Amino acid sequence: MNRRNAVESAIVHAILVLACVIAIYPVIWVVSLALSPRGLSTSAELLPTTGTPSLANFRTLLESPLFLRQLMSSVIISISTAVVAIVIATPAAYALARFPSRVVAPTLRGLMATQMFPAIGTAVPLYMLLRALHLLDTRAGLVLVYAATAVPFAVFQLRGAFMSIPEALEEAAMVDGATRFEAFVRVVLPAARPAMSVTALFAFMSAWNEFVLAATFLAREDTYTLPVVLQRFVGEHATAWGLFAAGSVIVSLPVMLIFYFVQRHLVSGLTAGSVKG
Repeated sequence: MNRRNAVESAIVHAILVLACVIAIYPVIWVVSLALSPRGLSTSAELLPTTGTPSLANFRTLLESPLFLRQLMSSVIISISTAVVAIVIATPAAYALARFPSRVVAPTLRGLMATQMFPAIGTAVPLYMLLRALHLLDTRAGLVLVYAATAVPFAVFQLRGAFMSIPEALEEAAMVDGATRFEAFVRVVLPAARPAMSVTALFAFMSAWNEFVLAATFLAREDTYTLPVVLQRFVGEHATAWGLFAAGSVIVSLPVMLIFYFVQRHLVSGLTAGSVKG
């Protein structure tokens, strides 16, 4: 019996190792390509040999004032989207969780309906709306568009978190003399912090990685977001693979760092609202 368990364990570990290799290989290949001085490799080896590793591709990007402005544009747009989504969705989700009425169900259905349309399907009406508001080719217009899609998701996520927080905590605070607003700020918001962190992270990531709408609504190079910049490296007759790979690594780093610093909130935030306590 022990031998059988050992064989099963070995098979499971072998499968897991193979899955890890398959998942990690593209990352290693892109990093290797970014460090290649020639910026081109067609090798299928685990570590493609394209010459002595060099930071020339990263140096070329980071020494470009235009790329730095585009990087800052992505940061501003993504952070603004996350902030706007949290600021709008938090009171809305709290109201839907704590004050039941006839409009709650229709409101939730309406918010859910907005999530059914792909970005490309809403590009034309959004373009016309931004043009009427004179917000085309502006960061504010893109933040408005991104927030419009991030807020419904944030409302659903935070409503579940607020519903999982016992109302008795707020009632105890109000018995001690706190107002409803003070109970919300001092009791509910700290308890919902993990869910708010995860919601902000998803809003940030959706704006950080979005390409279709950014490529449609932005025309000036200094306002481009990084996904649009990466697409520009792929030309009709030639492709700057080294710069493309280096840019891909740079695009991935902020999200990896954010995941690292908020990982303790991820599990509790994603499961908030799954059990009403």
